[in-house]
Amino acid sequence: MSGAIRNGGCLCGAVRFAARGQPKHVNLCHCEMCRKAGGAPVVAWATYPDDAVRWTGTPKWRRSSDRAERAFCGECGSALVWRALAEPGLIDLTVGCFDEPDDLGPADHLWTDSRVRWLKIDDRLPKHTQERKGPLVTE
Repeated sequence: MSGAIRNGGCLCGAVRFAARGQPKHVNLCHCEMCRKAGGAPVVAWATYPDDAVRWTGTPKWRRSSDRAERAFCGECGSALVWRALAEPGLIDLTVGCFDEPDDLGPADHLWTDSRVRWLKIDDRLPKHTQERKGPLVTE
């Protein structure tokens, strides 16, 4: 693995990762499944090529819908990965699990139709009502 390495892992340290290079994309997801899986009103994801990520410890995988699977730590339950079954070469790592997430700022918001209504989105990032290819919200 060559290039800049970003390290991260779960809360208890049983599962760690090293992601090489810059992510292809960083977004904030407001969908109900991400909220429930992450236990938060919104989840930030950094997209990497699958082969740019090396693991220490083994995350547990679970098919979370007909289109995606997720990985988490089997010891502490930390949400770590979302992967679209239609895009087998890419994985999304939870930005909150990186050791140094400060420079992994999001480029846009996804699934804003599903957001919790008390969460005010007042940044100037693009807001997609559903997936990125879905309609933009102009607020």
